[in-house]
Amino acid sequence: MAAHKNKGLKSAYAVAFTCMVAFMGIGLVDPILKTIAVKLNATPAQTTLLFTSYMLVTGIIMLFTGFIATRIGAKKTISVGLIIIVIFSALAGRSQTITQLIALRAGWGLGNALFLSTALSAIIAVMSDESEKAIILYEASMGVGMAIGPLVGGVLGSLSWRFPFYGVAILMTIAAIAITLMLEPIAKAKKKARFFDGARALKNHKLRSVGIIALLYNFGFFTILAYAPFLLVGLTAMQVGLVFFGWGALLAMASVFVAPFLERVTNTLVALLVGLGLFLICLIVIGINADQPVLVAAGVIVAGFFQGLVNTLLTTVAMENDAIERSVASSAYSFIRFTGGAIAPFVAGKIAEHWSAHWTFYFAALMILICFIFVIKNRRYFETLEEADKELTTANKKMVR
Repeated sequence: MAAHKNKGLKSAYAVAFTCMVAFMGIGLVDPILKTIAVKLNATPAQTTLLFTSYMLVTGIIMLFTGFIATRIGAKKTISVGLIIIVIFSALAGRSQTITQLIALRAGWGLGNALFLSTALSAIIAVMSDESEKAIILYEASMGVGMAIGPLVGGVLGSLSWRFPFYGVAILMTIAAIAITLMLEPIAKAKKKARFFDGARALKNHKLRSVGIIALLYNFGFFTILAYAPFLLVGLTAMQVGLVFFGWGALLAMASVFVAPFLERVTNTLVALLVGLGLFLICLIVIGINADQPVLVAAGVIVAGFFQGLVNTLLTTVAMENDAIERSVASSAYSFIRFTGGAIAPFVAGKIAEHWSAHWTFYFAALMILICFIFVIKNRRYFETLEEADKELTTANKKMVR
């Protein structure tokens, strides 16, 4: 029994390490966004499309990863995704125009979708009955990857904007080897997912509601990730990397330690509303001080802490759904989540072009406010079973009276 558990942990850590590298790829371009814009003669709005193409393809393909994974198995799906990432990240480093780079980031997103959506359900599967710990491990790997990515991007980007892309290709090759050697075979699902099961899963009201909340939240998340670097005027690629390293470090710390603690001492609903409310304030502060690089940097770093809270809490609730196969639920939830991440950078760039960077962050804050209201409206999905029973009992007593 202990040996089986140790194998499961070894496999979970192998997938988590690979997740960390994958998430490094998201934040890796932050320190070099301004350099890419200059070198490839692109506007900030065009440059933010590096996130949009990547996230949009990731989100759409995620709808169908459950179909693929239940046929060829989780390990093969993860491995194919990693190989695709290696190929497209290496090619991205050779781009000659912004259009080429945007298109290659889209191809990168294809591999990312196959990997990330399957990785979450794989970690949960190998850790068997410890789903909450598995989700925390997944979110922790995301936070660490988000923290290290900009740092690596800053170091390599100081030499050439192309080097971070080559760096991802090398790291993903190492990750692919780790998966091959360390990830134990995961039993295929007893029931194969049909091609449109991911889309059909969105009929589930809980999954759809939590997904919409994640979509709205990601407007704030990716506005910071994709547009804040353009406000850090006067900072070198390395300095921008350090800012986002601080952001990712706090995100990881809150995901692993603070979110579970806050959830225990209060409840999921209260913890989530606290995280969203304080993140909203951070966005407003950044918006007000959009022309003050030092204050923007401080706002970005602090925001990471509250984003870490929200990430873990939302993912935990989304995956606690007995009505849907876990791999399908992961695919459907990730589709909505990443769609928000795809739209936000493009919208942020366009708002800044037509009005100002101040309004970019005010709009992101508005999306978080709507998200906050939507959580309250759907609060039954964020309560524990005991709280839900208590609420139902109270309601029944009122009906009897």
